[in-house]
Amino acid sequence: MASPESNSKGNLEREFYIPTYILAPDASQSEDLQLPDVPTCPVLVFINSKSGGQLGGDLLHTYRSLLNKYQVFDLGEETPDSVLRRLYLNLEKLKNNGDEFATKLEERLRIIVAGGDGTAGWLLGVVSDLKLSKPPPIATVPLGTGNNLPFAFGWGKKNPGTDQNSVISFLKQVMDAKEMKMDSWHILMRMRAPKEGSCDPIAPLELPHSLHAFHRVSSSDELNVEGCHTFRGGFWNYFSMGMDAQVSYAFHSERKMNPEKFKNQLVNQSTYARLGCTQGWFFASLFHPSSRNIAQLAKVKIMKRQGEWQDLHIPHSIRSIVCLNLPSFSGGLNPWGTPNSNKRRDRDLTPPFVDDGHLEVVGFRDAWHGMVLLAPNGHGTRLAQAHRIRFEFHKGTADHTFMRIDGEPWKQPLPVDDDTVVVEIAHLGQVKMLATHGCRSKSMHDLSSHDNHDGDDGDSGEEDSVVEEQRKFGAADTFKIPDEVDISHLS
Repeated sequence: MASPESNSKGNLEREFYIPTYILAPDASQSEDLQLPDVPTCPVLVFINSKSGGQLGGDLLHTYRSLLNKYQVFDLGEETPDSVLRRLYLNLEKLKNNGDEFATKLEERLRIIVAGGDGTAGWLLGVVSDLKLSKPPPIATVPLGTGNNLPFAFGWGKKNPGTDQNSVISFLKQVMDAKEMKMDSWHILMRMRAPKEGSCDPIAPLELPHSLHAFHRVSSSDELNVEGCHTFRGGFWNYFSMGMDAQVSYAFHSERKMNPEKFKNQLVNQSTYARLGCTQGWFFASLFHPSSRNIAQLAKVKIMKRQGEWQDLHIPHSIRSIVCLNLPSFSGGLNPWGTPNSNKRRDRDLTPPFVDDGHLEVVGFRDAWHGMVLLAPNGHGTRLAQAHRIRFEFHKGTADHTFMRIDGEPWKQPLPVDDDTVVVEIAHLGQVKMLATHGCRSKSMHDLSSHDNHDGDDGDSGEEDSVVEEQRKFGAADTFKIPDEVDISHLS
């Protein structure tokens, strides 16, 4: 009689196993498992073994002990674009040779990515860029500090268990999960090239991995702007600017200098809170110069799905602005909240769906203002919902500000003469996500998301064509982690 352990292993193989000949056709297949039928939920697993201290490595070991070692990948050893290109080329060959198993497996394939939001964004970008005819939906395992993506889709925000029972439980959740689409966003940043030297003080590796310079286009191309540095990239969760990004920059700078001190999730979060105090975020009205408030730094314009550019009024007290795609920010907080029906009607607001082609734009005065998110019905200053948003920075009293994309911050120089720095965000497309039932992210195509329930009682404040530049947006170029970057620094 088979033992319970062997029965459990057999169930896992029937449900999640991918045969070696599909994953690595050149590998030895003498010990390859012969399955009687296509697995119910075949999974590719990508793990950032550097995330979560020792947890990433432990998780990698457990998955490889339970599944085919060839279907579990360490992102420190092989990039997701190389893995997926190899897999899908092999699937095409097999399907062309009449392999029905390969055809059905491709239809059922799901992806698991374990790491921080930066790791998840990297993989999402690669899947988006490959433009697969049947892109697999993706589940995210929280192994970072913020874990906004996993939390938004119901996978939690605490580091998972790495033992066999915990991994099997997660695999069962993946099999039972529902598919949801999530908007992706293109971001373009253009600035005048300095007359001498490179684009310093922005060293190329200071920019987020999702925002890299693209090659100079031909002089006849409308994208060519002579004498400018143009950067482009994308995001799924948020773009933020101001004091919150300043605190994040301080955290990442400290972690880069002392990585050995940042191997525990609770320690990381407490360090983040401490830096919020030392950077003056909690007492911004006393320590933060008003010249760095958003209204003094930039002119902001927005566009609805079918409309013209219009100026967005930013209250002079706002020191941080967040353009939010998911209902999860700073480790699970929801800055937009749920406006009641009167507010939605009077301000032409819609529920914050993750697949409606709109960003929610929220402002904060200081960290104390942000603390209202911890209270029931708490939210920031709702500024707008936008299909596109544009920041124009002109010469002013500040020589820099701070920005961040999906948790990755950088220090952005601002014009010192009559030049302009432009940051423009526009809707790009969508990716498939896996979500638990009852997760906080809502779809405009899910009738249960349209329940007419009122939210808070008050407010604290105040499809156009995609241009060629956006069509070029993708991941194999703009989201690829450079070879010289140690992914241990990736959130």
